[in-house]
Amino acid sequence: MTVRWGLIGASTIARQFMIEAIRSQPDGEVSAVMSSNADRAAAYAKENGIPAAFSSLDELLSSCVDAVYISTTNELHLVQAIAAAKAGKHVLCEKPLALNSSDARKIVAACKGAGVVMGTNHHLRNAGAHRAMREAIASGRIGTPVAARVFHAVYLPENLQGWRLSKPEAGGGVVLDITVHDADTLRFVLASDPVEVTAFAQSAGMAAGGLEDGAMCVWRFANGVIAQSHEAFTVKYAGTGFEVHGSEGSLIARDVMTQKPLGSVTLRTASGEEELSFDREDLYTRSLRAFHAAIRGEGQPAATGEDGVWSLAAAEAALASAKSGRAQKIEAGV
Repeated sequence: MTVRWGLIGASTIARQFMIEAIRSQPDGEVSAVMSSNADRAAAYAKENGIPAAFSSLDELLSSCVDAVYISTTNELHLVQAIAAAKAGKHVLCEKPLALNSSDARKIVAACKGAGVVMGTNHHLRNAGAHRAMREAIASGRIGTPVAARVFHAVYLPENLQGWRLSKPEAGGGVVLDITVHDADTLRFVLASDPVEVTAFAQSAGMAAGGLEDGAMCVWRFANGVIAQSHEAFTVKYAGTGFEVHGSEGSLIARDVMTQKPLGSVTLRTASGEEELSFDREDLYTRSLRAFHAAIRGEGQPAATGEDGVWSLAAAEAALASAKSGRAQKIEAGV
């Protein structure tokens, strides 16, 4: 059976990545798009070959769609996701799931209660590079992992600035935009939950309204690993990377904190260096394949609703730590 998707939000990320990923599935179809601006919805539908355009959530949810992809601004996710669940639609929601973890739990509960599949669009755990790192750690190739570092300080493109830099009420700021991804990727690669974080935030001239455009966090994980992450909207030339260091070796990944299947992973041990091979499948295509399988009752989404609660609880704790100047416990409660 065909899974007919409705896009809630005529967004850049949907246009650049999600529409093609849906259409790459043998049973995937983009049937409708919704924007609160009717002209924008109509233009977006025409530009992307989408049959129907709506300007209200009720119209879209009353249509023939089976699943929705939510990529509106963060403060809208709660109402839209719960409405979709009540309408019997499967829900794939962008991160963060909501403005706080309490609301994120409400979304997960609503989807469970309605019996629909719920996923969080944490694309990075779908990267071949990160999956190769996770497998190398699980197979003991670096011994016991003890420390990790994530470099995810980038320059926010002009077309993505706007609300991310100026609207606290919409969930702007680098922590809810990038730190949530890093928390999830660390959790996925290390196969362990974060339990505590100490964070510093900065406003280096790009963000306004009291929002942060840079953050540096130190994480403690349940398995004893300590990790450091650096996120920013203001850094043009740093490049991205991910390192995990263990008792018997290190994994050194470069240019892997990206939406595209790029980068390299090097395993460094007493025997020397080895470049790990990994697949270069599109991250969103892998995500959609897992989501469609979950709809058929085969497994679960690449990142579940519970995973989205964990990443948001971690980011929430980082913001609290930056504000208080103290270490903050992380309690996802899922």
